[in-house]
Amino acid sequence: MSVAHFSIFSRPTASEVLTAYLAQCNEPPWTSYFVKYSSVKDDQFGMSNFNWKVGKSNYQILRTGCFPYIKYHCSKKKAEDLNYSDKFMRVIKVANLGIPCLMYGLAATMLIRHTEIVHTSKGPVTIYFLLPEHKGSIY
Repeated sequence: MSVAHFSIFSRPTASEVLTAYLAQCNEPPWTSYFVKYSSVKDDQFGMSNFNWKVGKSNYQILRTGCFPYIKYHCSKKKAEDLNYSDKFMRVIKVANLGIPCLMYGLAATMLIRHTEIVHTSKGPVTIYFLLPEHKGSIY
């Protein structure tokens, strides 16, 4: 099976890719990556700012759809109530008709310079980065 092509029934969820990547990198202080919509089932649709537990760590996740990708920014932090922030970001996206998100995704297709493979229960998934990250770096 090709890394880039999954049947609709064999794609992992976006949350599985998120968890697998953070675990695969030994729970880094932060990371920021893109994953193609076509590579995952989007089980986190509508979630913009939320806590995510992986191993012994909590991550505050900033997530947005930016076609043809989903963008994740993950920071290892203590869990906080992010409901207000999540709702506020959702309102901003709707008010802007998603146009900035679409433009970000289109720009990313030209700016991505690095890829990595995430191993999931449904097979490997390619994730994308603007630049290679220094694993474990706090910045």
